[in-house]
Amino acid sequence: MDKGKCISRIRSAVQNGSHPGPPEKDLFQPTSVMALFALDKDVELLFIQKADIKGYPWANQMAFPGGHKDKKDLSTQETALRELEEEMGIHRKNVEVVGSLGHFQTINSKDIEAWIGIWNQKDVIEHDPAEIARVFHIPLKYLMDLHKEKRFHQKVPNVMQLTYPYEDILIWGVTAKILYHLIEALLKDG
Repeated sequence: MDKGKCISRIRSAVQNGSHPGPPEKDLFQPTSVMALFALDKDVELLFIQKADIKGYPWANQMAFPGGHKDKKDLSTQETALRELEEEMGIHRKNVEVVGSLGHFQTINSKDIEAWIGIWNQKDVIEHDPAEIARVFHIPLKYLMDLHKEKRFHQKVPNVMQLTYPYEDILIWGVTAKILYHLIEALLKDG
């Protein structure tokens, strides 16, 4: 599929799909992430590997850029864009926010609203090494093929099965849940 058709499909899946709603108020801390697409030779998703910091609960985990909603953030979309700039040096003016993919809760009482964005790549990624060890550009085609190969589209996998290996890393946990929902939305829309 060419890049233009793929981006149109992403927009349609996010804007027209059915996504998980927010939990009851005050039960979870509001956070957000930006699942960011880049158009290189392939359509790719950007992932970060959290820094290896002793005592940090997310040390070495794969994630989308994001964080906790601050009082100054008007919305979780603002949080995602602020965190993208702070963590990666990607300016909001260079990101087309397609929409929300919905809400995903963690076992430690975080409600993550996942936003989908398309980056025009006018910035050079300069990640904060205090928070991020590495940045990965993973082809969407690879992730979708793996999703089908593992037969995730035929039945919802349990949390132990829901993993997406890539090179020397493993996408699991809430990041894998978000990725699963994104790929399912793309498959339903296609």
